[in-house]
Order: sequence, then C-alpha cells, then structure tokens
Amino acid sequence: MRKLINGKTMALVWTVLRIWIGLKWIEAGYSKIKSGFDAGGFLQGTIANASGDHPTIQSWYASFLEGFALPNIEFFNILIPWGEFFVGLGLILGLATIPALIGGAFMNFNFMMAGIGFSGLDSKLFVIAIILLFIGKGRYFYGLDRFVVPYIKMHFSTKRSMFQN
Repeated sequence: MRKLINGKTMALVWTVLRIWIGLKWIEAGYSKIKSGFDAGGFLQGTIANASGDHPTIQSWYASFLEGFALPNIEFFNILIPWGEFFVGLGLILGLATIPALIGGAFMNFNFMMAGIGFSGLDSKLFVIAIILLFIGKGRYFYGLDRFVVPYIKMHFSTKRSMFQN
C-alpha cells in the first residue's frame, strides 16, 4: 500500500494538490500584503463573539487573542500575510514542504478557531495539508525537496560521523 501511495502516479496527484493549496496560500498572502493587512478589527470582532448567550468562539481562544495577539497586533499584521505567502511559495516549489504544510495547517487551525473556516475553504485546506503530511515522500517527489532533502541528510550524516570520531 505504501508503494502505491508514494508511487510516481500518486505523486502526481499529491503534487497537484500541493500546488493547488500553495496557490490558494500565495493568493491570500499576496492580497493581504498588497492591501496593507490589519487584523485588529477582526481580532476584536472575534473576541466579542466569545461572549453572550450563544458564543461562537471558545473562551480560552478569545483569552489568547485578547492577552497575546491583540497586544502584539503589529507583529501579527506582518506574520499572517507573509506567513501565508511563504507557505504558498514553499508548497508550489515543493521546497521545505513539511514546514510549509505544518505552518499552513497551523494557520488554518487558528482561522477555524476564530470562526471563519469550518464551512469554507480553510477546512478543506486543513484536511489536505494533514493528508499530505502523512503520505510520505510522494508529497515532494515532484518538487525541490526531492533534491534538497537527500543533500541535507547526507550533509548532516557526514557532520555527525565527524563528531563521533
């Protein structure tokens, strides 16, 4: 079964999915960079949705947003659009694929916790990112990681053997 999942034919399917979600991420990041992204109003609205008779946001998540994200809004105004852009770039190129998938899944999770992704595109991107994380080498067979990962492994295994002697 592992050979089927990581074979060349399925690697093409995984590559199409990886590039598709990469395009979605790069598009989202670029539009935020271009428009001068400000998450302040969104965060305040999300925090407000955690109170009342029928809150749509978990109180612990609203506390995190209020205590950490809102006071550091300038950092998040840079982190979110550039994070989306670089996740997309990594996925499109197949370079640093695993960190890009983890970063994308983490952002999707936070968007869903903020109440914007359970029924939309974010939940689909989250599921695809998790699938791609667990399928193995097929996720980057047609990508730069196919060449970079073995080089890094060789480099670190050589360094490790130098320290052992």
